Amino acid sequence: MSAHTVTRSVTVLGGGLAGLTVARELRAGGYDGAVRIVDPEGVPYDRPPLSKAYLEGRVTVEKLHLVPETWYADYGVELIATRAVRLDPGTGSVRLADGRDMMTDAVVLTTGGTPRRLPVPGGELSGVHTLRTRADADRLRDVLRPGTRIAIVGAGLIGAEVASTAVGRGAEVTLIDTVDPPLAAAVGPEMARVLHAMHPVAGIRVVTGALTAITLRQGAHVLHVDGEEVLADVVLSAVGIRAGTELARGAGLATDNGVLVDAQQRTGNPSVYAAGDCARRVLPHGGPGPRTEHWEAALHQGQSVAAAVLGKPAPAPQVPWFWSERHGSRLECVGVMNAEGRTVVRERDGQPPVFFRLGPDSTLLGCAALDSPRLVRAARRIIQSRRPTAAETLADPTVDLRGLPR
Repeated sequence: MSAHTVTRSVTVLGGGLAGLTVARELRAGGYDGAVRIVDPEGVPYDRPPLSKAYLEGRVTVEKLHLVPETWYADYGVELIATRAVRLDPGTGSVRLADGRDMMTDAVVLTTGGTPRRLPVPGGELSGVHTLRTRADADRLRDVLRPGTRIAIVGAGLIGAEVASTAVGRGAEVTLIDTVDPPLAAAVGPEMARVLHAMHPVAGIRVVTGALTAITLRQGAHVLHVDGEEVLADVVLSAVGIRAGTELARGAGLATDNGVLVDAQQRTGNPSVYAAGDCARRVLPHGGPGPRTEHWEAALHQGQSVAAAVLGKPAPAPQVPWFWSERHGSRLECVGVMNAEGRTVVRERDGQPPVFFRLGPDSTLLGCAALDSPRLVRAARRIIQSRRPTAAETLADPTVDLRGLPR
């Protein structure tokens, strides 16, 4: 592959939102070349419901699909239900697990990641689950019954969501993490404390400590946490993912806890792109930024890839945003909550507080709130504008942020 190749075919390696977005945006932009999505699971589907509505049994397999199954035939997007095992950017060849070689002008790596196993003795025992795929969710749902004892190691977004779902299904839940409160780096320590305090209220046992081993005793798992024993029928490892960089490394592309890309998701080879959980952008100063494992980030990165293939300008940068759900409440966080500055609290009668992160120059940097979608949207607009905002304005619950000058 080379930068001068006329791109008549695009092969996306890995399904999910980022990969599907590339295909959808290419077709929406008038691209008439061949588009393929290679993924062993076949039809791309949405992953956020796996720890929530799908695990609860409220959402069917069909509802997980990102587009109707007929869309692929209607728009000429080929689905190849297998795994890519090798990429050769020099020849434009992709080797599939079934032995076939495909030629392509451009490749998009949307290979996501694999869940981290618990790095302790007993972490590989039967009954220790991970949650990344629909099959994972099916296996976990099968064992979540009233009275089942489940120990969840890792109280980040996935761990907290599964804890909420499991206690709702009647399970006895213990949530284990080494830090208190979890998620402080993502949502700020104030909101993190609010979120973590919801678990005991819902009947979840919270244990702070380091897991050192898992053993078996009379058919039960015994989790050893700083000298304390936690008994469980089922264990879930929710301690993050390893970025899917194997294909990139095998192809000689630069990786560092992710596939390194530029602002339009290009790797070191201009005809190979990466997007989604596996991608890590190189910042203007030359160092890699963080990987962003959120739904909207995958969407925007897929849009950036399609724009680059189509020869269009990169979409305007967006203020980062993510959401999570637990115990009947919806968390939304926009911007950054751990940057230099101070936290401003908006207290509201009978409602959870809203937390803002205000920079030293009085520009709004972030906002974290529960069940306040309109307020979060207004905060996002203010962050994007970079207009100074008074702390008193943010703290005053009578001020409608939507009414501030644009």
